[in-house]
Amino acid sequence: MSATTQDGATAAAPMTDEERLAQLGYKQELRRKLSGFSNFAVSFSIISILAGAITSYGIAMTAGGPAAITLGWLFVGGMVLFVALAMAEICSVYPTAGALYWWAAALAKRNKAAWAWFVGWFNFLGEVAVTAAIDFGAAITTSAFLSLAFDLEVTPGRTFLVFLAIIVAHGLLNTFGVNLVRVLSDVSAWWHIVGVVVIVGVLVVVPDQHKPISEVFFEVRNATGFTFTGAGFYAVLIGLLMAQYTYTGYDASAHVAEETHDAARSAPRGIVMSVLVSVIAGFVLLVAITWSIQDYEAQRGTELGLPPAQIFIDAAGQSLGTFLLFICVVAQFFCGMASVTANSRMAYAFSRDGALPGSRLWKRVNPRTGTPTNSIWLCVACSTLLVLPSLWNTTAYLAATSIAVIGLYIAYVVPVFLRRRRDDFAPGPWNLGRWSAPVGWLAVVWVGVICVLFVLPTGSPITAQTFNYTIVAVAVVVGGAWLWWVVSARHWFTGPRQNLAGEDPAGEEFAGEEPAGKQPVGD
Repeated sequence: MSATTQDGATAAAPMTDEERLAQLGYKQELRRKLSGFSNFAVSFSIISILAGAITSYGIAMTAGGPAAITLGWLFVGGMVLFVALAMAEICSVYPTAGALYWWAAALAKRNKAAWAWFVGWFNFLGEVAVTAAIDFGAAITTSAFLSLAFDLEVTPGRTFLVFLAIIVAHGLLNTFGVNLVRVLSDVSAWWHIVGVVVIVGVLVVVPDQHKPISEVFFEVRNATGFTFTGAGFYAVLIGLLMAQYTYTGYDASAHVAEETHDAARSAPRGIVMSVLVSVIAGFVLLVAITWSIQDYEAQRGTELGLPPAQIFIDAAGQSLGTFLLFICVVAQFFCGMASVTANSRMAYAFSRDGALPGSRLWKRVNPRTGTPTNSIWLCVACSTLLVLPSLWNTTAYLAATSIAVIGLYIAYVVPVFLRRRRDDFAPGPWNLGRWSAPVGWLAVVWVGVICVLFVLPTGSPITAQTFNYTIVAVAVVVGGAWLWWVVSARHWFTGPRQNLAGEDPAGEEFAGEEPAGKQPVGD
């Protein structure tokens, strides 16, 4: 497309979202209803400082204590921001629902299909695990709330039933259409912001006493059972899982890019701003909660199964504390709903390219609602299977968080690594300029560190009940994906497939190992 300027020269007109998507080889099938704020809201809702930071707070109370909770949050947030910035730069060039695995195929110099295959499977594993962890965490919080409000005993069986009710509700809400998801995501973003203000305000004003501020930032606690030299420092490192797990899911802004207006700018901004706002608001929230601890060990081992719930009660009283927990319950419900949205879009895109078993079923779009209904329920079913061990293994939630972190962050950083090896990368409308290289390499290094850190033992002695089975779950997925690739997929999976017949907008045919479409030149 072109336009005529005042001096008669011909200038390129801005490319529409549909044209940019067509350049990448896809026709517009999903309904483009999300604004830039709604795109941000989806990722911000999945990060959800009132979900991840609350449900995994006990992890850091056991491993590392206040130092891991407060300073650890800031440190991890800074490192995650590097990852988000590097991802956003790539997203600006490739605003497609496939996102991470599509980027890997486009950026790899060789073996494009293999890169896409393995990144896609890591992304799918991570998305399923994070959905499972979010909704199981929501079930833990809801169970604690029901115990306080209606005196219901918290048991593994009841918690699992609450989880089932929550995840089925999320499946139904996503089935109704993207307009409902948009409205609820927008409400969710404001609920999180106002909710944090209310919780912090109550915890600052109401308690009769507070923990010494020096202990809020520098006290180290080690209840992992490890007693070797340096065990305290090791505990702090393990406790960073609380923050790292919370900072997951912001790839959702990329997965809903095909449903976002001005996606080449709005989706990258959604990725970065969701992390940045979470770092700031989460730090204030965690400082307020940790400052309000009245009896550390009693609250860590509370029968409610959720330490922040006991902190709220002890600091603000039964009624007001229960109200604060209710704010978290609603926020976590929103969080899980947004996670199912992102998970289903990734599964839809991966199926569109033939990579999931039964892809013909999962890639279907409901013509009435414009949503990938079958993919939504696939993700609900897979997440439920991952949570089943919680009925027998008390470390299931910890393992699910670790699986989510490792699966997602490997998928996040591989395209960043491949982009750093491409001197011919043409930046999009949103880019890092001269900061691209240092930001990208810092992101790669940090992900390498956490992939080692979060498969290490989390408690001693190591038994069947305390074993960190993250490495097993990751190995099964990697081994299964590798075996399937060697035996079958390498013969038919060619990477992202275009669904536009004929030629791309530049007149070049889609063929061979190239991903669907060329890399668009930045505006």
